[in-house]
Amino acid sequence: MNKRFAGCMGAVALAAASSAAWGQDVFKVGLLTTLSGPGAAIGSEIRDGFELGVKHADGKLGGIDTAVTVVDDQQKPMEGRQAVERLIKRDKVDVITGMAFSNVLLPVMPTILNSDTIYISANTGPADYAGERCNPNFFAVSWQNEDIPAAMGKYVTDQAHKKVYLIAPNYPGGRESIEGFKRTFKGEIADEVYVKLGQVDFAAELAQMRASGADSVFFFLPGGMGVAFIKQLVNSGLSSQMAVYTPGFSADQDTIAAIGDSMKGMANAAQWSPDLDNAANQRFVNDFQQTYGRLPSMYAAQGYDAARLLDGALKADPKAAHDRQAMRQALRRAPFESVRGAFAFNHNQYPVQTYYMREVAPNAQGQMSNKIVSTVFEQFQDHFAPQCKMDGNKKGA
Repeated sequence: MNKRFAGCMGAVALAAASSAAWGQDVFKVGLLTTLSGPGAAIGSEIRDGFELGVKHADGKLGGIDTAVTVVDDQQKPMEGRQAVERLIKRDKVDVITGMAFSNVLLPVMPTILNSDTIYISANTGPADYAGERCNPNFFAVSWQNEDIPAAMGKYVTDQAHKKVYLIAPNYPGGRESIEGFKRTFKGEIADEVYVKLGQVDFAAELAQMRASGADSVFFFLPGGMGVAFIKQLVNSGLSSQMAVYTPGFSADQDTIAAIGDSMKGMANAAQWSPDLDNAANQRFVNDFQQTYGRLPSMYAAQGYDAARLLDGALKADPKAAHDRQAMRQALRRAPFESVRGAFAFNHNQYPVQTYYMREVAPNAQGQMSNKIVSTVFEQFQDHFAPQCKMDGNKKGA
């Protein structure tokens, strides 16, 4: 944990101790995310966005003193399991949030859900909990893993590309991303390549891409993987020979900061953009930049919305702080103004929301960022929702 965040959490912890002394409630959040290794930038964005959301609530989500325990899962399932055990048994948190990668989330989720602890996903939205295995304690404030790639598949089809090369890491989030793209892409798949999670040398894959005859490439390579791939793609000259498409994850602010102007014009899809014109988003973007000295990414926006969702739920029903059933009911109503605009939970507790096509371009201040160029899906529902038999309105659900 960096010194700035430790200081902030120390202040929150002090407020929590004071409240406990007076017999008042403290709402406890466990924020487990990736803060080291190639995916650290993603976890840091989620953490900073969530922290800003707590700050905007004056350190009191729903007006209740809030203690946030931040833990680094190191992008390792075993670390995640141990951290979850501590958060639930030792720290007795009321909710858990923050995990960035599905290869960490999926192994630890049974422990969270079986303990009747509510999990709010601020990033990965696996198919496992979107369909038949949907769970009343699992909420995704981000997206289902296939949704943004599906928007890209439709867009690439609309651009009349005939043959696309696909590449992603060989883990659940990567495989689901490719499946989402293929659901809506109507052309030919030149090749479908899966690489090791964390790989940063793509010489072999670039050679395969060059020989494939593809007129376009769609890649999902999160964190440092995407940075390395784009740099090597540009240096190889392939980026000028074929169209390059990616989900917003790999063309967002963290990647732009590492690569720079060579990303200009890259098309990417997302459910959020810094130029969305609504009051909640304008406040978020401005305050994030003032607080952290950089523009936010969609990861930060998702972390921020997770905090705003909790704030709204606790305002709607203060007893939800320590009453799981009341919290579930309050969360389902999504009682907050999202930075992405219109937002609601489907019956499987994944978002119903709009997906946009963005393009990397200078903003009004001359900073390289993203701007919306079109709308791909309006109020889109994920592919797996019809398989979920959960009725959020049932007593005890």
